[in-house]
Amino acid sequence: MTIKDPNQPKLQQDERQRRWRLVLGNDAELDTPLSEQDTRLDQLMEQLYIPGESQGGRYGHHYGRRLPKAALWFKDIRALFPESAASIIQNDALQRLDMSSLLQDPAFLDAVKPDINLVASLLMMKDYIPDEAKDNARKLVKQLVEQLMQHYRPAAEQSIRGALNRASRSNRPRPSEVNWNATIRKNLKHWQPEEQIIFPERLVGYGRRQRRAKQVILCVDQSGSMADSVIYSSIFAAVISSMPSLHTQLVVFDTEVVDLSEQLQDPVDMLFGIQLGGGTDIAKALTYCEGLITNPSETQLILISDLYENGDKQALLQSAQRIIEGGTNLVTLLALSDDGAPISNRHIAGQFTALGSPAFACTPDLFPPLMAAALERRDLHQFASSHNLPVVTGEESTV
Repeated sequence: MTIKDPNQPKLQQDERQRRWRLVLGNDAELDTPLSEQDTRLDQLMEQLYIPGESQGGRYGHHYGRRLPKAALWFKDIRALFPESAASIIQNDALQRLDMSSLLQDPAFLDAVKPDINLVASLLMMKDYIPDEAKDNARKLVKQLVEQLMQHYRPAAEQSIRGALNRASRSNRPRPSEVNWNATIRKNLKHWQPEEQIIFPERLVGYGRRQRRAKQVILCVDQSGSMADSVIYSSIFAAVISSMPSLHTQLVVFDTEVVDLSEQLQDPVDMLFGIQLGGGTDIAKALTYCEGLITNPSETQLILISDLYENGDKQALLQSAQRIIEGGTNLVTLLALSDDGAPISNRHIAGQFTALGSPAFACTPDLFPPLMAAALERRDLHQFASSHNLPVVTGEESTV
C-alpha cells in the first residue's frame, strides 16, 4: 500500500511513506524499502514495542519482557536517536523491563545515560528495588545530581550573589564603604578633561554586611506529577544552601510534611528521602513553612506545586494571605521543569495571583534569575512577562 498526497512532491511523499512505515512497524502493509539504518531502528523498536490486542502498530504494551543484550540495546538507542527521543524510549524500556535485573548488570550501567525521567522512575520505585541493586541505583542518581549541579551552580551563584550585592548597595556610603569601581563607572559623564579628574557627584557603596542571612524556604509538592520539579528543586536547594548569605530550607509534602533541610549537604541522600506520589495537603505544608519564618521582610518562600489541593482549600488561601500580608515574599511556581505549560488547578492559581503571588511555571534555566528577582523584591508579574511565562489569572493566562 502507498500513502499519497497529490499536493506534495515525490521526495516529500517518500519521506512521509518512510515515517509511516517506521511508526506502524513491520506489520504495516506499506511498499516502503528501508535503508540499513532505518532497518536497525525498526529492529530496536520491535524489541520493545509490540502490537497489542486492542491497539495496532507499536503502541501495544508487553510488560515484563526482557530485551536481548539489554546494555547493547540501550547503547544503540542513544547512538541512533536524537537525545529527546532516546530519553523517551529509554524511560519506556525501563518501565516495561525487569529493572531489578538491569540494575545488577554492569554493562547496562555503562550503557544507560541518567536523565530526569530515569531518576524519577528510580525514586518512585526505590522501595521495591532489592538491596543488591540499590547501590547501583544510587550511582545513577549521583551521576545526574553531579551533572545538574555542575550545569546550574555557576548561573545560580552569579545571579544570587549579584542580587544580594545590589540589594545592599547604598548611595550614601560611609568612607570605608565606598565602592570606587562602581562609583567611577557611575560618574564617567562628569569627567573633566582639562583637570583630568572625575567629580563623583554620586557615591556608590556597599552597606554593612547583614548580620542575619536572608531566608529562603523551598516548599515542594512531591505528588507523582511533580517528579521533575522535586528533583530540580532539590538540586537548586543544595546549590544555594552553600551560600553563607542565605539560610536555605527545603520542605517537601504530600499529605504529610517532611523537612529535608538537614540533608542539603548530600543531595543524593536527600533525593532518596523523597517519597514521590500520594495525596496533597498544601495548606498543611504552608502552615508548617509559616512557622519557619523568622524575619518576614527578609524571607523568600517558594511554593512549587500544581495547586491540586486535597486538603482544606479555604485554609490554603488563608495561609497564603497571612504569609503575604505578614511581609514574606511568596513565590508560586506551578512547575519547575522543561515540560512547558503544566497542568494545574487554574482556579486556585488565579486566586494566588489575585493575592499578589503571580502563579506561573518556570524552566530550570530561568530559576536563577527568578531567585535574583525575588531577592530584590522585583515585580514577579513583570519578570514572568519579560520571559514569556504565562501567568494564570483563573479565567485565562496572560503573558
